[in-house]
Amino acid sequence: MSAHERSTWLYGVVAIVGYVTYVVVLLTVSGGGPLEDAPYEPLLIGTVVGAIVVGIVANIVLGIVAGMIGGRGAGRVDVRDQEISQLGERVGNAPLVLAALGALVLAIVDADAFWIANALYLGFVLSAVLGTVARLAVYRGGLRA
Repeated sequence: MSAHERSTWLYGVVAIVGYVTYVVVLLTVSGGGPLEDAPYEPLLIGTVVGAIVVGIVANIVLGIVAGMIGGRGAGRVDVRDQEISQLGERVGNAPLVLAALGALVLAIVDADAFWIANALYLGFVLSAVLGTVARLAVYRGGLRA
């Protein structure tokens, strides 16, 4: 497994675990009341920052371990990795654009800020997951002409 594929797996797992954690804690904090009344802002910021920090630290640790096991060439990125990354970025942009449009519509209809923020956060997560799935599908199945 290349360093880039390993990072892709990590990125997808952190995105999913971070979002599930956010939703579970949000539902717990809301206590069965309206979600928009729950103090979601610090939870949302903490989850996003926490996922970024966990992703960076885990990627560094996995890189060090892979370097010890695999030798000097373990962290190399080749042209195929770059093409797969670009494909994943393009595929992952679709949910992000849809989430931005959804947030725009929510803002136009004067929806609560909670729903706008959560639409954007869900878009980021879906973008990460869809991009990850696309990358991993290519790593496992290859690029078709």
